[in-house]
Amino acid sequence: MTLDDLNIILKVAEFKSITAAADSLNMSSATASAAVKRVEKELGIELFIRTTRRLRLSPAGERYIPRCQEGLNTLNIAKQEMLSEIAIVSGELRLSAPSDLGRNIILPWLNEFTDIYPKITLKMHIADKNIDFYRDPVDVAVRYGPLSDENLYGFKICNVPRVTCASSGYLAKHGMPVIPDDIAQHNALLYQLYEKVDDEWCFTRDGQTFKVKTTSNKITNDADLVRRWCVAGQGIAKKSCLDMSQDLLNHTVVRILPDYEPTPTELWLVCPSRQTITPAIRLLRDFLIHKCQNLKNELKSKGIL
Repeated sequence: MTLDDLNIILKVAEFKSITAAADSLNMSSATASAAVKRVEKELGIELFIRTTRRLRLSPAGERYIPRCQEGLNTLNIAKQEMLSEIAIVSGELRLSAPSDLGRNIILPWLNEFTDIYPKITLKMHIADKNIDFYRDPVDVAVRYGPLSDENLYGFKICNVPRVTCASSGYLAKHGMPVIPDDIAQHNALLYQLYEKVDDEWCFTRDGQTFKVKTTSNKITNDADLVRRWCVAGQGIAKKSCLDMSQDLLNHTVVRILPDYEPTPTELWLVCPSRQTITPAIRLLRDFLIHKCQNLKNELKSKGIL
């Protein structure tokens, strides 16, 4: 059993297919299958339950694969630390990001990041749901909201104000809200995470809280779709200032109720544990902090924040 065999095992567990794992590693299915057999023979257990149609982890595999991943992560960290001493950062970075922020803001930044560090291979996973680091093929995740799981480790990137906004076309047709209660008379573009729809919007002004129960004809579990609807003049959106930054700067949408602040959030870079933090992840953290601060400064300089 070699490190290459273990890497093949992890790919098989990730893809739930020996053929798909082999394709991702540019090797034959026979080579991958032989590696699985070698590891299982040395361990004396079956890691996978095979049927004619599918492959899944056995109970023993469910226990072994996470520990195997941890061990290889430790070896990779040691390798990265050695490489960093000679200013070389390399390896695969499997990153998850929210749909809107990931596609429209972070993706262009990551193109710049990989230009600076060309030996880093990037794998992007776009999803609004929380990541299960032991089941999803992800090393690190960009996530909104404070870190609440004590089993995870994270870096806070920045505080993120939210903004209420709409297109000029929508406002010309339906009027400009003056106070939060006015939103109840408008079409709110609502975001749903799991079973919870964010249909009660909270605002603060001079220490006073205002709550509005919204009505809507458009609800989605994709945050990027909320932004697209807003740009298209379909209603009013309450979003992260980062998500809406380019549309606000380009005047595609305008901020409304600027004196009433929606509940803010935070942006974090999250890892499954401190032991999985590589030099590449630390560089990404510093890069994202710098980029987010510059973007917020630009919004402030234009009077948007």
